[in-house]
Amino acid sequence: MPEFQTWQLLLFPLFFGLGWLAARVDIKQVVRESRSLPASYFKGLNFLLNEEPDKAIDAFNEVVRVAPETIELHFALGSLFRRRGELERAIRLHQSLVDREYLPADVACQALSELGQDYMKAGLLDRAEEVFTRLRGTARDEEARRALLEIFQLEKDWERAIQIAGEMPGLVSQKEVAHYHCELAERDMANSRWEDARAHLETALTLDRACVRATLLCGDLLAREGKDADAITLWQRVENQNPVYLALAAPRLMSAYQRQGLVADGLHLLRGYQERYPSLDLLDHVFRFVLEHEGVASARALARDELQRNPTLLGLDRFLEARLQELDAQARADAELMKSVVSAHTRRHARNRCTACGFKARQHYWRCPACGGWETYPPRRAEDMDFSA
Repeated sequence: MPEFQTWQLLLFPLFFGLGWLAARVDIKQVVRESRSLPASYFKGLNFLLNEEPDKAIDAFNEVVRVAPETIELHFALGSLFRRRGELERAIRLHQSLVDREYLPADVACQALSELGQDYMKAGLLDRAEEVFTRLRGTARDEEARRALLEIFQLEKDWERAIQIAGEMPGLVSQKEVAHYHCELAERDMANSRWEDARAHLETALTLDRACVRATLLCGDLLAREGKDADAITLWQRVENQNPVYLALAAPRLMSAYQRQGLVADGLHLLRGYQERYPSLDLLDHVFRFVLEHEGVASARALARDELQRNPTLLGLDRFLEARLQELDAQARADAELMKSVVSAHTRRHARNRCTACGFKARQHYWRCPACGGWETYPPRRAEDMDFSA
């Protein structure tokens, strides 16, 4: 280990002096910059600290008028208000900027963009649409188109969503646009416009051959026309498109097989699906169909096998349901108590969960209500997903 030299002690005062000098320079710089700010800036800060945001806005407006380089104060304050949910104040602040005539073009566009975001957060979609439409053709054109696309989806204006998506090649997936056409198809089917619906579904499948939703709806059109065999063939494609969605196809398939008098074939097909792609929702359907058409013993055997393979609350609940029907009156009372406890927990876990944001709900959505993702909300219960993980 090298020996410490006495002369090295002289370095400490030198380093201390250099640090003191640097601090003095920094302090002088801060003082010089603060002196260059208008008094309104400090008034605004004082109002803000005293939780008087309206007076703070007025003061900061004066700052911008006197010293335009402080415009970022407005944007920072407006973002703060928006994050805190004080949307009326955020709108008022950004509107005050939009109304200014002396702002540079890029700053004016930013103010409009911030105002549009305020309106969207407040649910004032018509005003947000007006603002972002004004931004079309500016340096923020792409941002405006993205915002308008989101607005049209929220308003369920699918025609305009398709139109603006066409202006954004590469930015909007064909899978997403296929869902826009499916939305229009469902609307047409609800209004008995069958040919229009068919045209939209054909377009959807052209855009995305793996679009399960379009396949299901096309099968619905065929089944409506009495073409059950063709509908069955079409619905069976779901297995290759995305087997996660077989739970949505199962009731359709079984109904079509029943209308053809081929119940055994339908049960065989669905049992095979459950064997290859175990799912709680699919199990629920298969159990009901087996109980209805093959009896309690077959339903109990199905539930027991699934419970051994995948130990879940739903499997236990279905097993107990079948077992109850085989017990005498004295034994049934205790079993019913057990089933009521299991059923309560099963209902609590019977929720679908978005794979993108984690939002949960009791029903399936093609578009997540929370994050807006398409096909991020598979028809699988949270318990099922947790078990698979």
